[in-house]
Amino acid sequence: MTRIYLHPLPIRIWHWVNALGFVILIITGAQIRYPNYFQLMSFEWAVKIHSWLGFILLANYCIWLFYYLLTLKIKIYIPPLHHPIAFAKKALLQAKFYGFGIMIGDENPHHPMPDDKFNPMQQVSYLMIMAALIPVQIITGLFLWDPNLFGPAVNLIGGIQVADMIHVFLWIFFSAFMIVHFYLATLGHTPMAHIIAMFKGYEELHEEHSNGHDEGHGHGGGHGEEHGHSA
Repeated sequence: MTRIYLHPLPIRIWHWVNALGFVILIITGAQIRYPNYFQLMSFEWAVKIHSWLGFILLANYCIWLFYYLLTLKIKIYIPPLHHPIAFAKKALLQAKFYGFGIMIGDENPHHPMPDDKFNPMQQVSYLMIMAALIPVQIITGLFLWDPNLFGPAVNLIGGIQVADMIHVFLWIFFSAFMIVHFYLATLGHTPMAHIIAMFKGYEELHEEHSNGHDEGHGHGGGHGEEHGHSA
């Protein structure tokens, strides 16, 4: 069995800070939004924790962005749309695996490598999340944090109620995403394989996968990069 180095230490730290932060933001967001249904903490403490943690994750996002831009590794998030037919075929193959193949024991058609970490469905979803949804969530969060400071921008999008609606909608989306993301993280050769890799940095590659990779790309235990759980 070959071990591939996929997750450098800075990205592992970023990932787990982000994961823990998202869970706490989801919980405190529920407390703020539905105080009559959740009694985990006072409304005031929920607001304080939510606000401070929001700024921490804003800094964490900037670290992620600078890291990938400065190292040029951002390309792993960008789908190869200059080959649309091939990309669409791979995406359909991956969707078939997620929707049916996994239930009958088919092999995952994508095997993460340093320069090819994400399958087509992951590339599209992660690019949408990191380039659009998280920035929108951050911006609307800032609007709700201080509507007066960001008054002109709040008015531009239609008022504080519009900002609140968008923020809550994305809160629901990210709550669901965390569940799906955790499930996909259990689809390795063992349920904990991808999760352990996100702590240690190394992804285990079965010999048959390793041989196929060696034939197509040469021997590679080299250093790679990054982010979300490969599934």
